[in-house]
Amino acid sequence: MLRRLLPTLVALGCGLLALGWGLVSLQRIFSRERDEAHAQLRSRRDALAHAGAEALRQELTRKLDADIPAIHAAMGDPLEPGEGFYFNFRGAQFLPRLTIPRPGGATPARDLHARLGVRLKDSAAAGAWEPRLARLRAVEAALATGDGASVTSRVEELLRHHAAHRLPPEEELPFLLLVVERLQRGADTPPLVHALLREGLPEDFGGFARASGLQRDLLRERSRFTQADFHFLHARVIQVSAALGEPTADLLARASEAGAGMLVIPEDLLEPTLLGQFWYVVPRGEAVYGIAVDLEAMLQPITRDMQARGLFDATGRLRLNAAGAFQPLSTLTLAVDMPEWARQEADIEARHGLKTLLVAVCGALAVAIVALAVVSQQRKYRFLELKSDFVATVSHELRTPLASIRLLGETLERKLAQAPEVRDYPARIVQAADGLHFLVENILSFNRIDKGRWTPRTSRVRLDELVPLLRDELETATAVPVHLTADLEGAELEADPGLLRLLFSNLGRNACAYNRSNPVEIAISAQVIPGYGCTVLFRDNGIGLPESEWENAFQDFYRVTSAGPEVHGSGLGLALCRRIMKLHRGDIQVASSGPDGTTFALIFNEPPR
Repeated sequence: MLRRLLPTLVALGCGLLALGWGLVSLQRIFSRERDEAHAQLRSRRDALAHAGAEALRQELTRKLDADIPAIHAAMGDPLEPGEGFYFNFRGAQFLPRLTIPRPGGATPARDLHARLGVRLKDSAAAGAWEPRLARLRAVEAALATGDGASVTSRVEELLRHHAAHRLPPEEELPFLLLVVERLQRGADTPPLVHALLREGLPEDFGGFARASGLQRDLLRERSRFTQADFHFLHARVIQVSAALGEPTADLLARASEAGAGMLVIPEDLLEPTLLGQFWYVVPRGEAVYGIAVDLEAMLQPITRDMQARGLFDATGRLRLNAAGAFQPLSTLTLAVDMPEWARQEADIEARHGLKTLLVAVCGALAVAIVALAVVSQQRKYRFLELKSDFVATVSHELRTPLASIRLLGETLERKLAQAPEVRDYPARIVQAADGLHFLVENILSFNRIDKGRWTPRTSRVRLDELVPLLRDELETATAVPVHLTADLEGAELEADPGLLRLLFSNLGRNACAYNRSNPVEIAISAQVIPGYGCTVLFRDNGIGLPESEWENAFQDFYRVTSAGPEVHGSGLGLALCRRIMKLHRGDIQVASSGPDGTTFALIFNEPPR
């Protein structure tokens, strides 16, 4: 058979290889299309991200350049806003301001202010403060007389003495505050006293290089005071400034200004850099300038501009890629988030997956077609072989009884009257004719059932009524004595009587044909399971079946080979038995088999009545 199938296998193999090569090439084309579509989306996304990053760099540079004058102003004047600015010169950070009050609840400055106020009233007091306090009393006395020239000279004398004898800030500020509080007279306050609050003193009074007004000095020297002292001095300076009509808004703002603390920048800072996502710093000579930035807010107008230019739709946005603590501006990268592009990428993958699935289905169908073609050809040749074997077997089987009938008939015709030894010839003729009739009946019944042309005519059948018919048939069909016993317990079935008789006849004739015992022992029993059905066990004492042949024995035209003399048959007996059982919604199986015989189980699923 393999020789017959070889051309077909070669042709199918070549076709399968050609189809496989075509499918692989097609899949490569689909993959290339997917990669190119993804590359186009990535190219567009990268171009927009690059344009957004360049716009952000320009905006950062413009914003820093615009804020440099404000940074210089904050460096020179503590009252100028310094929040959000960074300035580092030769490794020292000046902005954001690091001056904060010392922790603790001690109030040495307030206590000094109170003591000086008390001692000012005691003209007999002595000590290191007495020269200042004496001059302050002199100014107050001049103010009381209303002599303007005397007041001016006394104030100048007090301030020159104070400038010549410098004090630590924690003592100087409480004293100057006391001076302003004692000498302020509203609009009539001496100009030099008025200048102590904000403008500061002229150079000949130690101004500019030494002091720049109470408001500025308090902010500049706040780290020398405890939190409680700073709050005290701050409140009194605000109070006296309000009395003299001096601005206090900037003082209040700077006092509550939130410092960013010490910023850590790389030692090898060589180009504009982002510190995290909150600070932008630029080295310029020995100084480093910086500003606090809100990158998300800065990206919003850039995003809106790109949307207005139609570069992406209203759902798209720019965002900063995650980066480290230090990111040079030259390496700044942005990401473009757009749901429409995500949907397009998903569509690309979906289309590629569908095409891949189609290729896989085509490949699977090709393999299935090849397999079916091989199976079909194999079954075709197998069928032809079986058909040929069947024709040969049936021809042989038909020829043998026909030859016997003819020979016996001729002999009977010539010698019946002269020879007593041929008196059994008529019985032998009948037996051969019965065998021929049974073979023909099996073939015709198998053909009708196999073609679906047999319509069972069911009726109530008592199984024990079939036993005598089987016994009579076997007695005439074989020359070996047959001992048949039955224990059917009066079991009844809704079945076709003719088919059941043919079923039992085939099992009985097989038991006689495949048997070397004398007599042939056949036992039929029924096991009734109420509500479920009936199982009929058909036992013999034949040569048995190898376990590997239990299922093959029920195939069409299949004959089990056995040692010993050849057993004639068509290979249809057990195949016909299984078809009869299927017509009755049941099944037949080999329950057991061995050298002592074989037991067939006939399972009727319809419950008996």
